[in-house]
Amino acid sequence: MLPIACRRLQLFLFAFLTCLLVVPFCAPVAFAQLGKPEGLYYKSWAIVIGVENYLLAPKIPGAIEDAKRVAQAFRQLGFDEVVELYDKDVSARRLQQTLSDFLPRKVGRYDRLVIYFAGHAGVTQDLDGNELGYLVPWDAQRENVSKSLTFEHLKEFSRRSASKHTLFLLNAAVRGWEVSTIQPLALEGRLAPEDETERRAVQVLTAGDKGESLSQENGKSLFVQALVNGLSGTADRNKNGWLMASEIGVYIQQQVLEQSKGAQHPLFVQLEGEGDTVLMEGRKAAFTHGAEPQSPAERRQAAKMQYERAFALLQTEKSPEEALERLDKALEYDPTFGDAYVLKSYVRLEVLPNLEDALSAATLAVQYAPKNPDAQYTLGLIHEKRGQYTEAEHAMREALVVNPNYVDVYFSLGLLYADKLMDQSKSVEAFRRYLELGGNHARARTAVAQQSPTAAPLKP
Repeated sequence: MLPIACRRLQLFLFAFLTCLLVVPFCAPVAFAQLGKPEGLYYKSWAIVIGVENYLLAPKIPGAIEDAKRVAQAFRQLGFDEVVELYDKDVSARRLQQTLSDFLPRKVGRYDRLVIYFAGHAGVTQDLDGNELGYLVPWDAQRENVSKSLTFEHLKEFSRRSASKHTLFLLNAAVRGWEVSTIQPLALEGRLAPEDETERRAVQVLTAGDKGESLSQENGKSLFVQALVNGLSGTADRNKNGWLMASEIGVYIQQQVLEQSKGAQHPLFVQLEGEGDTVLMEGRKAAFTHGAEPQSPAERRQAAKMQYERAFALLQTEKSPEEALERLDKALEYDPTFGDAYVLKSYVRLEVLPNLEDALSAATLAVQYAPKNPDAQYTLGLIHEKRGQYTEAEHAMREALVVNPNYVDVYFSLGLLYADKLMDQSKSVEAFRRYLELGGNHARARTAVAQQSPTAAPLKP
């Protein structure tokens, strides 16, 4: 995964496919889906889960009422199966049964699946010390991870699920989905040419980041209000008649951040595939060509959507050429989009190397994203690769002005001082600061172990 992506990608968790219980479905195994459906999907599933009255955990007032509003929204969108699971129906045993048996049997390869969950969630650590999110069933305690559903379980579930498009909506403040990469699903026909509506997608949207309180207005969840409004068509910002999961993600991020006055930060991530879940289908021509944004606000919105799709492609290490095209499109819509310049400079430095293009993008990144330390850091790496070591040092130190605790920059400075500028004293102090901030590279440890006691501290 890209260094920049690791720091900025907070998005995407593997939501909650799991948390379905063994619902009142006793029908036999579904018939095989032969050929392609006439429309986008053979069948559309919405599993709506709300836990309000926990057996062993604090109550969450309004969770079921909010969930019922979400269920109604999906019925109005024409979903074939809207399954509602509340309180006792969301036990750990039933969720595990649904994960391992019900959904894999019922959901086909040309189906659409949306899972909504409202309840307690938490973040623990795996054996390597990485954050690992989990969702709490009705009969579990908040801190009982062994009885909860971790995101590693959910990733395994998604690997086995045949659904073409899967969207998880978590009305919880949680993260911790980056512990391992999802294994790609191999199905017959997946290697055949696909148009935009046929590409597999697994996407996640959470109501907030880890540790945040979920805001309410007049006793109702801000996240659910924004979600229901968005599903009514409000989130179709380019007005082309197609409502996509990526549009819902951007819309909810903006609405909740604004309504909560910056206290709540929804996270949206593309966990697998290059597709996009379709929530409302418009005319085919409108989807293929797209309605060009007109107003400045629409162009900024379109730019952000292109940026997010580019980021998802790079995160999954697929089609960097398309990612670059999307970044260029984003900058065409909004020439002042600083973070797009940052990401483009990285792509041109490391993924599709072109140092002149990288330098041009990095220079504009510094101009339009002065508060993003990756702007100066990437510029420094570009200067170093071009043999401009003094300029590289200056840019990296400017990155530390923006973020004095940027561990990667200290390591890069340590290498630059040791190997290019031949200043061992500064190299040792850069490596020392790197280790203090949690770095563990052998090169840094060796340099500090052999340090001179008279070395002067390195300051940003």
